[in-house]
Amino acid sequence: MKQNKLKVLALLGSAALLAGCATSPIPVAENFPLTVQPKVRSAGHWALMSKDIVAQTLQAVDKAGGASMPLYVALPQQASPFDVAFRDFLITELVRSGRTVQQTPGNAMEVSYQAQVVRHNSPRPHFIPGIYTMITAGLYAAYGLRLEHVDTKLAGGLALAGIADYAASTYTGGPTATELVLTTTISSGDRYVARKTDVYYVEEADTTLFAALRTPKTMKVVGP
Repeated sequence: MKQNKLKVLALLGSAALLAGCATSPIPVAENFPLTVQPKVRSAGHWALMSKDIVAQTLQAVDKAGGASMPLYVALPQQASPFDVAFRDFLITELVRSGRTVQQTPGNAMEVSYQAQVVRHNSPRPHFIPGIYTMITAGLYAAYGLRLEHVDTKLAGGLALAGIADYAASTYTGGPTATELVLTTTISSGDRYVARKTDVYYVEEADTTLFAALRTPKTMKVVGP
């Protein structure tokens, strides 16, 4: 009888707890769905970025009926080292795609881009999806390979090494507190023809590559 009373009290307590959790004075925090974001670590990555941007923006231009229009790639004012190189990458990819690229604006559609560096002060958690599943699978594989032929063991060993590399995120170094927001725009007159915005991780030590070069001010010294 006493045990039944305890069970009833426990159920009532659980119900009260659940009812209390059903309301909140402020919205409850929720993570976004799992996504991936590239990390820019070399000029070679800048070239890959330009290929992706050119491919997608030209599709939008063709849909807008501008397939035969010449293009002009504008250089941002006070251009950074990234801006200068990225413009060259864009021109190269556009020419490779068979597009007419002018050296002066004229009557061409203008391709412009803007790079913005964003810094976060909050910590960046290094989340690796499925890490425990991969470790468990690796243990099962190691156990199953113990009696196999040497060739099978070698192949299995490579698979286990791949799992270990992924789990450790050896090749990415994890997320950074600094990101690059890159917007590419194709316009004709006062009309947007195509526009694309991408976000990339960048290492803090590389942020000077994306910073606009400021023109030094000339100070006039007045004599006594």
